[in-house]
Amino acid sequence: MTTPTDPVLPATRGRRARQWAFRAWALVALFIVVAPAVWLVAGVVARAVPHWRWSVLTTTTAGTGGGLENAVLGSLVLMAGVLVVAGSVGVMSGIHLAGMAPGSRPHGRVTAVARLAIDVLSGFPSIVLGYVGYVALVVGLHWQYSLLPAVLVLSVMVVPYIARSTETALRQVPAGYREGADALGMPGGYALRRILLRAALPGITTGLLVALAIAGGETAPLIYTAGWSTGLPSAALVHHQIGYLTYPIWEFWNYPLASARTLSYDAALVLMVLVLLLLVAARFVVARTQRHAEGRRT
Repeated sequence: MTTPTDPVLPATRGRRARQWAFRAWALVALFIVVAPAVWLVAGVVARAVPHWRWSVLTTTTAGTGGGLENAVLGSLVLMAGVLVVAGSVGVMSGIHLAGMAPGSRPHGRVTAVARLAIDVLSGFPSIVLGYVGYVALVVGLHWQYSLLPAVLVLSVMVVPYIARSTETALRQVPAGYREGADALGMPGGYALRRILLRAALPGITTGLLVALAIAGGETAPLIYTAGWSTGLPSAALVHHQIGYLTYPIWEFWNYPLASARTLSYDAALVLMVLVLLLLVAARFVVARTQRHAEGRRT
């Protein structure tokens, strides 16, 4: 007597095979993403650490040698300016795009135009924005190479990322939070500050991190707007050039002097460490925010 074949077994085997194939492809894709990053980090560390000296952080650049104190402080000042200008504009734009601002409509005409402008602005090459900043700010307004034109151009470049991340983070907040605030009679602005923005803080922090990383790693816009200076940053917003880490990375690499190439490697290492510190700080903020939110729900 023959027993009928079980139709579930082939289906189960086929499903398992597809699952294993999907996992294998996911691992391959992950390796493709991780391998170049590990290769770049290892290359920078291997070239910079053997010649590293801590005096690089305490001395200014002298020609093609010296240290990077002026470049490190200049990059930090530029990032701080971008955080203030682009952070405020981007977060407020994201709040409006998400329909959380008083009187805003997520599907209104003004919101549609703003979303289109953000999409177009995010597609502009950074060197084009740098040239526009050079023509309009450095030459047109006679600000010359200085801090303010550089901060404005970098802010215009990263505002779309902050606005998009803020909008996405606010849209991911559970609708019950806003409905509960309305049921308790909270004003819209108070509910936004005390409830919605706190719940969306991890996503907003991630967007700010991406913006600062992009701003800190740019070279072309800064060459057109900030120039280059071997002196320390000053309080002057215009008519005073400023140093930054990406300039020695880009410029000193091609110099025949060993001291210039070593300084280029050191600048790459310092910039990489700065980005890593930003990442750790963002993860710390996200972890504390989530722990606070879980404590309040408990």
